[in-house]
Amino acid sequence: MEPSVAVVILNWNGKTWLERFLPSVVQTDYLNLQIVIGDNASTDDSIDFLKNNYPQLTILENDKNYGFAGGYNHILSRVKADYFVLLNSDVEVPTNWIKPVIDLMQSDSTIAVAQPKLKWQLQKTEFEYAGAAGGFIDLYAYPFCRGRIFDTVETDNGQYNTTIDLFWASGAAFFIKSSAWQQVCGLDADLFAHMEEIDLCWRLKNLGYRVVCCADAEVYHVGGGTLNANNPYKTYLNFRNNLLIMQKNLPKSEAYARIFVRIWLDFLAWLQFLMKGKFAFAFAINKAHLHFLMQLDNTSKKRTTHQVPLLQHTGVYTESIVWAYFVKGIKKFNGLKW
Repeated sequence: MEPSVAVVILNWNGKTWLERFLPSVVQTDYLNLQIVIGDNASTDDSIDFLKNNYPQLTILENDKNYGFAGGYNHILSRVKADYFVLLNSDVEVPTNWIKPVIDLMQSDSTIAVAQPKLKWQLQKTEFEYAGAAGGFIDLYAYPFCRGRIFDTVETDNGQYNTTIDLFWASGAAFFIKSSAWQQVCGLDADLFAHMEEIDLCWRLKNLGYRVVCCADAEVYHVGGGTLNANNPYKTYLNFRNNLLIMQKNLPKSEAYARIFVRIWLDFLAWLQFLMKGKFAFAFAINKAHLHFLMQLDNTSKKRTTHQVPLLQHTGVYTESIVWAYFVKGIKKFNGLKW
């Protein structure tokens, strides 16, 4: 018998995405599969649509919108399976997208998390911004992907058709062993949304688990389906949460030095927004830093005894990705020296 898998789609007013992409999910050919729609207190007619058109699916409802992180925590506490797949509602999948990933994860008990290759649904020859062929970070916890550095997204020419260890896997199509999820108590609900999957992977890596990309499977993500990249609130969440997860997961001996440098690098982004007249985005960075400082005590209580020096992890670029990209002009992952 194949391991049991629960594909869990968290929905919030996403009827349009469900209409468009749920048909591909229900055609998945994995046998031991349940599909769960977790609803974050939607105010559209998502639930009526699901009940009328997909009565075979499990629908679990939250009493309010807990965000991406808290929403999944509440839903997955009611789901039983060997593996959870957190799948965004704006993802199209081929029929055989699950088994290659599960086979890979079954091959090694230390693999806790995996992702398939993420391609752009609107142009399927290109990688997708949110995950591409797997996530990495640099010395100052700037996230980037194999196939996407900052705003440069590569075309998939087979250059990343290898299964490798990552630092983080994309939350758009996030495979995790349920035992690992339960061991670390899922996502950090205080993050609300954005960077929560990086934090989860970081906590698991600090415990000795592996995070991998399975290049034998791919899915197609629209991206920005729930919060557009041009929304200052997304900027706020990204900048705030990046600092929070550094404080949580880095050893004390290096946490505050790296955070200090990171804040100054954020200041350069703040200046860039100002010069472009994007005042709302500049203010979002100010707000992110203020809220990071206000949460220092609360975040320190989340630290565990399992912090590992950053450079002992796989998936860490040992230089500054900001310097490599903006000064040295390295725009593609294969151009980086590891």
